[in-house]
Amino acid sequence: MIRALGATALLAVALTAIGPASPAAADEVEQLVNGGFTSGTEPWWSTAGMPITLRDGKACVDVPGGTVNRWDAAVGQNDIDLVEGETYRYSFTASGDPAGHVARAIVGLSVAPYDTYFEASPVLSVAGDTYSYTFTSAVTTAQAQVALQVGGSADPWGLCLDDVSLVGGVPPEVYQPDTGPRVRVNQVAYLPRGPKKATLVTETTTKLPWQLKNAAGTTVARGHTVPRGVDVSSGQNVQTIDFSRYRKHGTGFTLVADGETSRPFDIDAAAYEQLRIDALKFYYTQRSGIEIKESLRPGYARPAGHVDVAPNLGDGAVPCQSGVCDYKLDVTGGWYDAGDHGKYVVNGGISTWELLNQFERTSEPARLRDGTLAIPESGNRVPDILDEVRWELDFLLKMQVPAGQPLAGMVHHKIHDANWTGLPLMPHLDPQQRELHPVSTAATLNLAATAAQAARIYKRYDPAFARRALAAARTAYTAALAEPARYAPESDGVGGGAYNDSKVDDDFYWAAAELYLTTGDKKYADAILASPVHTADIFGPGAFDWASTAVAGRLDLALIPNKLPGRSAIRDSIVRGADKYLAIQAGHAYGVPYAPANNMWDWGSNSTILNNLVVVASAYDLTHRDKYRDGVVEGMDYLFGRNALNYSYVTGYGEVSSQNEHSRWYAHQLDPSLPNPPKGSLAGGANSSIQDPVAQSKLAGCVGQFCYIDDIQSWSTNELTINWNSALAWVASFVADQN
Repeated sequence: MIRALGATALLAVALTAIGPASPAAADEVEQLVNGGFTSGTEPWWSTAGMPITLRDGKACVDVPGGTVNRWDAAVGQNDIDLVEGETYRYSFTASGDPAGHVARAIVGLSVAPYDTYFEASPVLSVAGDTYSYTFTSAVTTAQAQVALQVGGSADPWGLCLDDVSLVGGVPPEVYQPDTGPRVRVNQVAYLPRGPKKATLVTETTTKLPWQLKNAAGTTVARGHTVPRGVDVSSGQNVQTIDFSRYRKHGTGFTLVADGETSRPFDIDAAAYEQLRIDALKFYYTQRSGIEIKESLRPGYARPAGHVDVAPNLGDGAVPCQSGVCDYKLDVTGGWYDAGDHGKYVVNGGISTWELLNQFERTSEPARLRDGTLAIPESGNRVPDILDEVRWELDFLLKMQVPAGQPLAGMVHHKIHDANWTGLPLMPHLDPQQRELHPVSTAATLNLAATAAQAARIYKRYDPAFARRALAAARTAYTAALAEPARYAPESDGVGGGAYNDSKVDDDFYWAAAELYLTTGDKKYADAILASPVHTADIFGPGAFDWASTAVAGRLDLALIPNKLPGRSAIRDSIVRGADKYLAIQAGHAYGVPYAPANNMWDWGSNSTILNNLVVVASAYDLTHRDKYRDGVVEGMDYLFGRNALNYSYVTGYGEVSSQNEHSRWYAHQLDPSLPNPPKGSLAGGANSSIQDPVAQSKLAGCVGQFCYIDDIQSWSTNELTINWNSALAWVASFVADQN
């Protein structure tokens, strides 16, 4: 998960082939010189060995083959002025011979660190097209650059350019999301014996009739809506449709109300069985250090990333940042955290815990058995989910400082590139130096917690690994006690997310809980009982995430058999937390168990919603009261399209779903030869802070749920991450079990 601005803070808009531009308004100002090449080629430049020549009044270059990255071959102009907040129109005519080559059209900084402010990726034809884009600058600079980057082709080809223009002072584009029909439903599936609700957006304030129609168009149920007034999270006047009494299985149902027909949906549990698998399959294609095989993931094959094969500098012997340490570590393996190539212990920790917790609590362990995920380890008599998590656990263990070194037993916070890389960039083509970042107390406790958890779960399948994990957990916990205030700084956000966290009492509590549950040792029980976290109300607007881990410990103490004194009070606290989220859900017209302060939706709000549902589901496991099960089932509606945008946030699920999550290798939006994210990938969702330029350009003034856009460059609203998919997998598994 990206937590800081960097060279990937890019601004992109949809590519459109158009005719000649309309005449400029009086206040529009051209920023480029000689964009029509009527005065030769100056001041345009091109990459060495690729001279610009004029052909029929166009600037043309012969692009060499055999380059790796888009920026290995380029044509551009430097020393361009940009003004923060001003809107620009970037347009040009371009052709490519042979057809089908992709150009990366950018506006960025011409000097280090070469930040990119705008980019698009037109696919060129032989005849040529005119392209035009509008963007708003996030910076003021006199050192901007306009360029077409055209490297990355194995074969040589020809590029011609004409009428290149960058005009300032143009009116900003007004973004209007297509929200489809005003009847918002779970576009995937409702459970036959679960709650079935929809939300109608309407100006009408009195109740309205509704009809449920089957695939043949026959009305099978009818009733009246319940007016709900203006929904704070969207600013819409809405009404609720409740058709829970209809329990027959089927596909292709629609709801009709107020002259609108919803998108289709099923009444069946099969989709949740499949989502349980698809959400977990996400992790195989996130793996670092291993070839992704076409036979296992058709369309997603790629060479192993960061295994010391050029151009990678590799993860086999990674040095520390300057002044941090004088050794190198083999930190191959693990999962790439999100859309970048970084690997972060604290985000890996909560992801690992959630997947292991999913396995440990499931009422249907056979559904997670060996062979369910079709991964390289399938067939080894170990449940596939444990094989997949083991790939990350082995990496986490490698991040521990070796014995004999300063701060032995502590854990390095993260490992990633020295500088930000652009999009798209396949892992095996990343040329950056990799660096270990300083140890942190939070990372050390993440290892202590997850390794202790792993020790009890893997003991049945690999006793030697379980012993090694437990030894590492004990060592890490002891090391953290000796260094309780080594915090990852907010400033360490170059080349990767900072993941800064200066509050670690929750991490100490979580680690002590997992160590106690695995060992039963009194010293860990004493640490739990002495912690203020143990009796605190830890169920805030968001129950838990990588930076707030107390609930992870609390849930395991409540649900895993143990002899800790006062366990009934622990269980009661889970139920109270779940009741809090159910009350929020009942008051929410979209059925969401989430109400952030001041309606300021968090980065990764979809994951926050799912983690709140984990608490509600845990209350069901403790009490077996239907209201908790129903709350979880209804909570999934929001993710699948019963939301203000009428959008499913899970790729491949629902009629309209997120397809362009922020990623360097699931980058079809930027490079048609690359895939979209795999089916079952969760988008981050509405984020009121809209930190990235594309969101700032499109979503300024957005209200709650509307602070989202399905664009690969919107890393603050549309990122995918390992910890968001772990939440999706956990809840999908719970819902599937209810069948």
